[in-house]
Amino acid sequence: MKKIILLCNQGMSTSALVQKIREAAKNESYVCDVNAYAIGMAEEVGGDADVLLIGPQIRYKLREVKGLFPDKPVEVIDSAAYGMLRGKEVLDTAKKLMGE
Repeated sequence: MKKIILLCNQGMSTSALVQKIREAAKNESYVCDVNAYAIGMAEEVGGDADVLLIGPQIRYKLREVKGLFPDKPVEVIDSAAYGMLRGKEVLDTAKKLMGE
C-alpha cells in the first residue's frame, strides 16, 4: 500500500483535500493511505511515506523537506488543484511522482 503524506502549516487546512484524494482513490480502486500533518511533523511522519506533498502556502519549505528525504519524491501541490480541492488531480500527481 502506498503512503501519501500531505504537509501544511497546521495539518488541518489539507483535511478536506485528503478526503477528496481518498474518494478519488476509492473510485479508481487504488489502495493507498493518505494523511495530512503539520510541517513541523515532517521528519517524524515522512520516513515511511512513498511521496510527500507540500501545501502551496508553505512552498518555501520545499528545499527543507527535500533535504530531510533526499531519496523520496517531494513536491508542492498545484495551487489551483489545492484551492479547488481536486483530489483526483493531486492523486494523479502523487502517482506520477511515485513512478506509477
